[in-house]
Amino acid sequence: MSATQAPPEQPATPAAPAPARQSAHGYLQRVLDSTTATVVVAIVIALLVAAVLVVAADPASQRAAGYFFARPGDFLSAAWDAVYSTYSALFRGSIFDYEAEGARRIRPITETMVASVPLMLAGLGLAIGFRSGLFNIGAQGQVLVGGGAAAWVGMTLDLPVGVHVLVACVAAVALGGVWAGIAGFLKARTGASEVIVTIMLNSVAGYLAAYLLTTAVLRQPGSTRPISAPVQDTAVMPLLLGEQFRLHLGFLVAVAAAFGVWWLMERSTLGFRFRAVGANQDAARTAGIRVERMYVLVMLVAGGLAGLGGAMQILGTDRTFQASSAGAIGFDAITVALLGRSRPLGTALAALLFGALRAGSPLMQTAAGTPIDLVQVIQAVIVLLIAAPPLVRELSLAHRTAALFGYDRKKATA
Repeated sequence: MSATQAPPEQPATPAAPAPARQSAHGYLQRVLDSTTATVVVAIVIALLVAAVLVVAADPASQRAAGYFFARPGDFLSAAWDAVYSTYSALFRGSIFDYEAEGARRIRPITETMVASVPLMLAGLGLAIGFRSGLFNIGAQGQVLVGGGAAAWVGMTLDLPVGVHVLVACVAAVALGGVWAGIAGFLKARTGASEVIVTIMLNSVAGYLAAYLLTTAVLRQPGSTRPISAPVQDTAVMPLLLGEQFRLHLGFLVAVAAAFGVWWLMERSTLGFRFRAVGANQDAARTAGIRVERMYVLVMLVAGGLAGLGGAMQILGTDRTFQASSAGAIGFDAITVALLGRSRPLGTALAALLFGALRAGSPLMQTAAGTPIDLVQVIQAVIVLLIAAPPLVRELSLAHRTAALFGYDRKKATA
């Protein structure tokens, strides 16, 4: 070979495939990509599991099980009675009480709507974070500080009707947004995990609320109990159906917030940037999107919605503030957002479902004798199944039928 002759070209060696990385972002994306059928199957399975537990704990079913092979009909009849009484009481307490009279028949559905308001608002905030690739686990603390801000404004300031409610809600949105914004700022500047930071902020919010309720800032004057004074009448959310129902204007606020989140994420430039960061941070950065700024903005918006949920709980339902005012709203909102696939409509419907479970559980316990903890079991099973979409798909009859006939959705849509 001469010095001037070029060496023969070597065949290009294909690049070795990068190792698969099961990142948190990829896992979240798979959960959010769950189909409606997956969600429905998860709910149905949760109800079936709860029914099995009801039968197992029912004394009549236990007695009939002792001679099951002699008279199986007795066991099946007792099991049906136990399950029917439980779920019928849950329906009567959450949707429509057909055994009541007059306006009391529709009171259950209004209680479901009331219970869904803070869940819907906090769930919408978490949904924005999830679609933006951020694990905001701090809704509990954001709800708590938002409720505390609304309570302080509601009991200390003297403002006209309407203005007082508005100022209290703005204060809750502002403090909730700032509280969540701490995690966004730390992630943007230092790369700190938003999961760890928001979990820690939940504890800080709880201890801070407990401390402030022992001081003159929030504690009711002349009382030694860690509870605030009731908010003034001018700061109470207006009722929608009169004094005999607790349904307040906050429900319409939550519905408007769901529409606003839909517009933000689907129609606005800012929402497109949020979704771009959630889909692929590197590609978003290459396209000129300031990813670190999006971190902060996402957390501000998410925390503001969660804080507004806390305000609705105080101004619309509790009227007073204490360290337990947030209950499990922030944690249940995580399930609500995942169950709704982080879409506004799905999140709103999931909040109504969880609101129905909350509203119906007291009557279920008193009328059917079923422990109220059954509601927690249903929610926990839903969480488990939603967090494992492949498992639900394998349990889905539609999926197994499609596999039996050799149907491949990916090939069909190619």
